Amino acid sequence: MNIGDWLPRLWQESLTTIYMVGVSTLFTVLFGLPLGVLLILTDENGLIPRPGLNRVLSFIVNLARSIPFIILLVLLIPFTRALVGTSIGPTATIVPLTLAAVPFFGRVVESTLREVPRGLIEAAQSMGSSIWQTVSKVLIPESMPGLILGVALTFISLVGYSAMAGAVGGGGLGGLAIRYGYIRYETEVMLITVVLLLILVQGVQWLGDRLAARVSKK
Repeated sequence: MNIGDWLPRLWQESLTTIYMVGVSTLFTVLFGLPLGVLLILTDENGLIPRPGLNRVLSFIVNLARSIPFIILLVLLIPFTRALVGTSIGPTATIVPLTLAAVPFFGRVVESTLREVPRGLIEAAQSMGSSIWQTVSKVLIPESMPGLILGVALTFISLVGYSAMAGAVGGGGLGGLAIRYGYIRYETEVMLITVVLLLILVQGVQWLGDRLAARVSKK
């Protein structure tokens, strides 16, 4: 194996992985953050207690989280094809990645928001804050370090999911490892992709830790 000949391909597949996981993480935060907030607000001790709605949401979230990603990937093929016009490739992979990660991140948000001291919430309410103001001015700002770490954790989980998506034509480093490292027994390719994935994961975790520490100090 000539490493020099593989460098352009490795670089391209690395960018593909970052694209898939990055866009999926963005959509996950956009949908998962409101889900987590809604779960905490509708709890029996929440600001707008709705036990029935909370139980339904919790059931849906738990159900979605219990489905293995590789099975979810196959189940969503018709939906993915209808949404983006194809069921293979990086863009198509974003759909199942996002749907798999939203329930996970929603639970992360719910758990993080629960750590906000009840006294701060009651103080905001005593000063006449609306529910939206309490969420935007107290709950989310006070939880920001934990939320940043949650985003980093979600990104890392999606890296693992994207590698599995390579088995069904998702592309990226996972697809490269399966096509060449596993099917063609090119061990060097497998090792290099593993190293690149480790570097990506460690880099994201380091960045998340630094950002969370900086926000916490502020």
